[in-house]
Amino acid sequence: MAKSKAVVKIGKIQQRILLIRGEKVIIDSDLAEAYGVTTKALNQAIRRNSDRFPADFMFRLTKKEKQEVVTNCDHLQNLKYSPVNPCVFTEHGAIMAASVLNSSKAIEVSVFVVRAFVRLREMIAGHKELARRIAKLEKKFGDHDEQIMILVEAIKQLMDPKLPPKARRIGFNTD
Repeated sequence: MAKSKAVVKIGKIQQRILLIRGEKVIIDSDLAEAYGVTTKALNQAIRRNSDRFPADFMFRLTKKEKQEVVTNCDHLQNLKYSPVNPCVFTEHGAIMAASVLNSSKAIEVSVFVVRAFVRLREMIAGHKELARRIAKLEKKFGDHDEQIMILVEAIKQLMDPKLPPKARRIGFNTD
């Protein structure tokens, strides 16, 4: 099979994936752009096949979530003026959207979308492993701080010898 030119870069899709309600999702306008269709066409296809999109595949943002997304994502400034709250798609919803669009470009791009979600999942797993190792080190060496401080104080005392108290002379004073 000949290598085809990449339709969409994984990194570009990866930048468009957001974390909302604890789910990694992509906004409908970004998904439509990746699939080469208008947002309106994507949403029409979704409405015609609504039984294929349960809540864990796709959900609509609340007004507050929409404002937060518009504030944090510069490329979504046009959503600010839209009267409709956008839909967002999870990894499975993005794949299902490609199947309902049924265009060759949508099917080809869905592979890149899946790879972007997988790469994000791997990065998150790597961070969890690093956090686990750090916690293990803290647990192992956490009580060493007190012991080190005690040693430092003992060394300071040895380095700063106090002069012996002035000895009193034995005998009588003749003044």
